Amino acid sequence: MTLFNTPQDRLGTLAPQMAAALIEGLADIAFVLDPAGLIQDIAFGSDDLRNELDANWIGQPWTATVSLDTRPNLESLLDESKQQRLTRWRQATHRGRRGADIPVQYRLLRLKEEDSPILAIGRSLQGFVVLQQQLIDAQQALERDYWRYRQIETRYRLLFRMVGEAILILDAPTQRIVEANPTAGQCLGETPARLVGRHFPEGFDPESTQAINGLLAGARTAGRSDDVRARLSDGAESFLVSASLLRQENASFILVRLMPIQTDAIGSLPEVKSRYLYLIENAPDAVVITDAEGRVLTANTTFLSLIEVAAEQQARGEPLERWLGRPGVDVNVLLANLRQDTKVRLFSTILRGEYGSTTDVEVSATSVRTAERPYFGFFIRDIGRRLQAEPPATPEQNRWLDQLTERVGRVPLKELVRESTDTIERLCIETALKLTGDNRASAAELLGLSRQSLYVKIDRYGLAAEHADQSVETPAQDS
Repeated sequence: MTLFNTPQDRLGTLAPQMAAALIEGLADIAFVLDPAGLIQDIAFGSDDLRNELDANWIGQPWTATVSLDTRPNLESLLDESKQQRLTRWRQATHRGRRGADIPVQYRLLRLKEEDSPILAIGRSLQGFVVLQQQLIDAQQALERDYWRYRQIETRYRLLFRMVGEAILILDAPTQRIVEANPTAGQCLGETPARLVGRHFPEGFDPESTQAINGLLAGARTAGRSDDVRARLSDGAESFLVSASLLRQENASFILVRLMPIQTDAIGSLPEVKSRYLYLIENAPDAVVITDAEGRVLTANTTFLSLIEVAAEQQARGEPLERWLGRPGVDVNVLLANLRQDTKVRLFSTILRGEYGSTTDVEVSATSVRTAERPYFGFFIRDIGRRLQAEPPATPEQNRWLDQLTERVGRVPLKELVRESTDTIERLCIETALKLTGDNRASAAELLGLSRQSLYVKIDRYGLAAEHADQSVETPAQDS
């Protein structure tokens, strides 16, 4: 602390009113104390502080206005004022009327001799405390974000290393490898550490290198690009390469996936058998092979195109009913028939794509029973563009319509509607039985009925007897 050199020459003798105005303007709160520490007078520098603190402190000990834990600080100031005229700053805490703690920093000034009044000048630290608390909250938020990001990064690193697909992260402008997982190192014949910093593509044949460069250029421009096939320069392995653009702050990266194309199994087969496999893979109709539960084992490119999936790995292991037919109905009917019989022909349904498109298809299927678990093959044909003529009405339908129109005006409408409903219900049941080859369990599932309800309706309309008569007449006609 430094003092004025010549205060008497420069400031002169201040009048009491001038001194009071100066103190009120500089201090947030000021006390005039007697030598024993009792409050003689109080001045507040702002109305907010006056309203927050209790102004009825005159005549009370100054130390009684603060909290218990800060009273020793005021007692130290009073003892220090007996030794020197101007004391150091010390902090105390007042209790506000609304229960909030108000920190104030005090300094004592003894006006004249030892027995003269003492002036306590206080500065409110509320703004400083608010800023300090905001700083603490910001630091805690930063620490929480830091640990959350550390956890996210740890999970990302673990997933990046454990994922079965080969993944590379490239710097978009330079196409240099920034990160590579262990699977990518195995596919490219190098350790991930040695791949970092290299230019990509490297080690592919010229045609594949040109295709990959076009793929990366498209990813930089549009964010994504169509997958391309690429082969290593030694011809040992082929890949399906896909790329996506990633943006992080002001940097751009490209995520590259390398999916091996298994061709060794086909190449090792006899030439005739390999032709069959190539033919199925490039067939214009969709071909899918599933296990006994209807989960996809393999599929050709036509099926992948119809369901709007880029790679076979995305469909493998998924239930076929995810894309084929009405969920929980059509595929269950097909599987039930395949478990009882080996073939299903010309089953009409729809195929749903991943992005909402639907295609009218015709399904034929077969089952293969081996020593292990059986598997099913589905041959799916797109019939959406086929020109379909409306089926001609049967004589029974024409006769029923004629009878219905003749009875208009003779029979109440309510009775006509009930009879029409029964007739339509019977036709639907007959159609379902024909589609399922008289398999009542599958027909009930196709109609959305319980088996018991279907059996009751079959007996009600006498359909069981009609089917029994047809099965008896068939041998006599054949003979």
